[in-house]
Parts: sequence; structure tokens; C-alpha cells
Amino acid sequence: MGLPETVTPGMVWAVLIPVCFVTVALRALPFSFLKLLKGGPFIEFLGLYMPVGVMTVLVVYTIGGAADAPGGIAAALIASAVTLGLHAWRRSPGLSIFGGTVLYMLLVNVVV
Repeated sequence: MGLPETVTPGMVWAVLIPVCFVTVALRALPFSFLKLLKGGPFIEFLGLYMPVGVMTVLVVYTIGGAADAPGGIAAALIASAVTLGLHAWRRSPGLSIFGGTVLYMLLVNVVV
């Protein structure tokens, strides 16, 4: 195990250091543009509709992938319904996400 004989630690660092800088720069770049666009209609639109869109994609992905999981689609649908109910009742994202996740884990691990 380890590096091949033709690769030196200096060569590894010569690759890792630029990759590190590029990665950090690419992750920071969108935040610098956000400061320029703040208050614009496009950013307001994304702020309003993106959270709902992301949650919808996550729910569809979870339910679609639950067919082969223990508990099947029924456990995912029941937990999703409870999550929606908790959110409609208390309007607390933390409570609804935590409650739905705990119920799903119970349905998958205890009931099945």
C-alpha cells in the first residue's frame, strides 16, 4: 500500500495544494455574486421558491427509492403524511422534520 515508486510526496502536494485552492475559490465565488445581486428580483424568486422545490425533490426521491427498502413505500408515505401534519399543526420545520424522521425510522426498524 502507499504511493507507487515513481510518485513522490512532493508530486502529491503539487497536485493537492492547487486543487485545495480551486475548491475553496469555487465554493466562495457564488457568495461574492450574491452580494452583488442581493435585492434583485431573481434572488427574491429563488429565495421564495427554492426551499419548496428542494423539499419536493427530496420527498419524491425518498418515496421513489423506498420501494426496495424495508417498510416499502407505505412507511415512506405514512412518515411523509405525519411530517405534513406536524408542519401544518405547528409550523415548525425542525419539529416536522424530526418527527417524520423518527416515525420513519420506527416504521422501518421496529414495525417491519
